[in-house]
Amino acid sequence: MTDPADLREHKNAARASAKLRRAEAFACAGIGSAEAVSGRVADLLAGMSKPAVVAGYWPIGSELDVRPALSHLDLNGFTCALPVVAARGEPLLFRRWTPQTPMERSGLGILAPAAGEPEVEPDVLLVPLLSFDRAGFRLGYGAGFYDRTLERLRLIKPVTAIGIGFSAQEVEAVPRDRHDQPLDWIVTETSALRISE
Repeated sequence: MTDPADLREHKNAARASAKLRRAEAFACAGIGSAEAVSGRVADLLAGMSKPAVVAGYWPIGSELDVRPALSHLDLNGFTCALPVVAARGEPLLFRRWTPQTPMERSGLGILAPAAGEPEVEPDVLLVPLLSFDRAGFRLGYGAGFYDRTLERLRLIKPVTAIGIGFSAQEVEAVPRDRHDQPLDWIVTETSALRISE
């Protein structure tokens, strides 16, 4: 069994490397990457019954921007949402979002739909990442928000988790433990990868 301290150290080293790789991909990508991802996400969700609830995220730093995808989905009858950090150690909450929704800073200073916007339970989550592997695991920032959220939602209903990133963020194997929740798809500017079950 892997020592938890060793795994934490391994993940921290992997995060440092992944942040640099993502920043380089972001610098080279341009706006076309967000548009390519938007098209792939739209194609992937085209067969879903509406009004499915799709949760995205407000991009931070060099995260690939999913707002074009959310705007497209909103125009096509999907209910869109963004996460709200309620507290450290807790799953994320989700509030309804449209391009006109007023925004405010939530926990950790991240922009989220303003208090008073209705809470929803997503059927699909677009998940940011630092790196991913072909087994469907992602490396995040280390706070565990998405792992706790996916675990909670998957106990309630079927949920599709779609990792969003640049193709350059792929690694051979993401360091992981038993708490890490797998993704169902990875969508990048070059492809949509279904994770085999």
